Amino acid sequence: MPERVVVGWDIGGAHVKASLVERGVLRDVAQWACPLWQGLDRLHAVLAEAQARWPQASGAAHAITMTGEMVDLFEHREAGVVALAGALGTALRGPLHFYAGERGWCAPADVAAQWQAIASANWWATAALAAQAIGEGVLVDIGSTTTDLIALQGGAVRAQGRSDAARLQSGELVYQGVVRTPLCALAPRVVFRGRASNVMNEFFATTADVYRLTGELDPAHDLHPAADGGAKDAAATRRRLARMIGLDARDADESDWLAFANAWRELQLDELQGQLERVLLAAPIAASAPLVAAGCGDFLAEALARRIGRPCRSVASLLFGDLPQADAALRRRAQVGAPSAAVALLRVREMA
Repeated sequence: MPERVVVGWDIGGAHVKASLVERGVLRDVAQWACPLWQGLDRLHAVLAEAQARWPQASGAAHAITMTGEMVDLFEHREAGVVALAGALGTALRGPLHFYAGERGWCAPADVAAQWQAIASANWWATAALAAQAIGEGVLVDIGSTTTDLIALQGGAVRAQGRSDAARLQSGELVYQGVVRTPLCALAPRVVFRGRASNVMNEFFATTADVYRLTGELDPAHDLHPAADGGAKDAAATRRRLARMIGLDARDADESDWLAFANAWRELQLDELQGQLERVLLAAPIAASAPLVAAGCGDFLAEALARRIGRPCRSVASLLFGDLPQADAALRRRAQVGAPSAAVALLRVREMA
C-alpha cells in the first residue's frame, strides 16, 4: 500500500539521490546526475526517471532534503528552497515532508517560513541516524563535491554550526570531494618526480582524474564531464593531470603519473585530516569511537581512520545491520546516497 512506502530525496546541485523504503526496510537507492544550475527542467527529468524506476511508489510519502538551493540558478538561497519545493510539489504524488534538521519536518505550506532550517540540512539527517545507531563517533561523508565532518555524542548530533557558512568556519564543511573539485583548489604546490612544482590555477583537471587513475573511483559515481569535456580513459586522464604542472603525458611514463595522482591524494588527505582534527578538538570524542564513512569518497574516510588510529564503520552497516536482503550492490549505493536513505528512515520512525 502507498502509505507503507516512503521515498527519501536528497536534491543536490549536481546529483539527485533517492531511496525507497517499504514497510520500514530500505529496498533501493539510486543516484542521477542533475546539473541543476542549467535549469529546473533537469530536476523534472530526473524525477520522471525515479517514478519510472519505482512505479509502486505512486502516492507514497516523500521525505525531502536538499542542498540544490545553493546553485547560481537562483537569486538567493531562500528563492532556491521555495523553487525546489514548488517543483517537487508539482511533480510528486503523495504527501511531502521537508526535512528541517533539528527542527524536524515542515509541510509544503511552511517551507517559505522555514527555508533557513531546510536549506542544506541533508548532513543532519545522516548524522542523526548515525548518532542514534552508534551513540558516539564522527560522521565523515565525502561526496563528489564536499565533505561533512560531524561529531556524534550521547546519541545526538553535536555540530558546532548549522548553516553552510557556520560549518565552513568550524571546519565541519570542507568544499572538497572526489569527483568535481578542481585540482588547483587542493594545494599551490605538488611533488612530481621528487621535486615540488607550482600548480597551474586553471580548470585542467579534477579530483575524478586522481581517483580514476588510482582505481578508487567507481565509474557509477563519475557522472559529470571531465574538465576538458574529453574521454575518461587512462590516457586522457594522464593528459589532464600533466597539464596541472605544464607537462604533457608523453613527458613521463605511466608509473610516474600514477605516483603523481597519489601525490594529489596525499594532499587532499592532509587537508581533510587537518579539518577533522579541528572537529575532534572542539568535541572530544573517545579514542575508541569510530569514524562513520559515507559518500562516494568513503575510501578516503577509511584512509583517514588509519591515519589517526580510529576504527571505521560504514554508514551502510548502520542503515541495514545484518539484513540478508541488503546485497553488496545495494549497500554500496546506500553508502553514496546516505542522506536520502537517512531522511526516509527518519520519516518512517516519525510515522511509527
